[in-house]
Amino acid sequence: MLRLSDQENRRVVDFQKVHEKAKETGFGRVFRSPTLFEDMIKCMLLCNCQWSRTLSMAQSLCELQSELQNPLPNASNITAPKSPKTEVNLFAPKTPARKESNKKSRLEVDCYASTTIANFPSPSELANLEVEFLAKRCNLGYRASRVINLARGVIEGSVKLTEIEFACEYDTVSNLSDYDKLAEKLRVIDGFGPFTCANVLMCIGYYHVIPTDSETIRHLKQVHAKTSTKKTIERDLEDIYGKYAPFQFLAYWSEVWRFYEEWFGNLSEMPRSSYKLITAANMRPKKASGSKRTKVPLEDGSTKKTRRLNS
Repeated sequence: MLRLSDQENRRVVDFQKVHEKAKETGFGRVFRSPTLFEDMIKCMLLCNCQWSRTLSMAQSLCELQSELQNPLPNASNITAPKSPKTEVNLFAPKTPARKESNKKSRLEVDCYASTTIANFPSPSELANLEVEFLAKRCNLGYRASRVINLARGVIEGSVKLTEIEFACEYDTVSNLSDYDKLAEKLRVIDGFGPFTCANVLMCIGYYHVIPTDSETIRHLKQVHAKTSTKKTIERDLEDIYGKYAPFQFLAYWSEVWRFYEEWFGNLSEMPRSSYKLITAANMRPKKASGSKRTKVPLEDGSTKKTRRLNS
């Protein structure tokens, strides 16, 4: 969903004043998950894995939520002692999962063809799970303990979602000093390194820091001919996007999104089964020989050819 608060609307207007092309193309708003907790978990799922696995893990968590809402009669004991409820109720959707009809079992479909419609699990649902079960059920690996620890932190009150969510007021410039203080609070959470913290803080409205990873390095090399490294990436980003301060991330992401659509077409027309194609491996410059075209299926059943990709 889009951020539609009055504060966010003013941010978008201010950003488009310093980035006329963004205004012409309608860029500026940022997609958010329905809850900050969901955003935080998804930011954790981005680390140390390929994009297709990130999607798979998030999909599995939603399928798990349906199972938790509709447990099987002979389900094994997968829960831990419950903790007292706190502010989490303000951030956890309570809509029950709804099963789809005429669907194959989960073992008969791939991880992108969900057998159920469900919410992302709430902190209270995840906090009651055993680490071993979650790791195996959703293929989270070492992330399972971090996910459960975050959920339990929210339930117990050591991770204050409200305080984090509303830390960034409209006057972004005067609040940039608060960024480092908030980042320090996030970094004490298990699994929250600089990249994850930057992503979470971007979600709540701090747009002056661009979360950097291998995708950032790829983009700068392919679009700006910058051979960046971990040591030079911050300087390179400042050289290119510094003029849009304090909205560097919005300028960067507007450019990245346009680049994706040049390769794959209108992303809103792409079915979710094709989201996994949006990877660096499928955005390499074409070679004179040994290349081929890849077809991307659209919602109406037709296909669209992408640019030439390496075979």
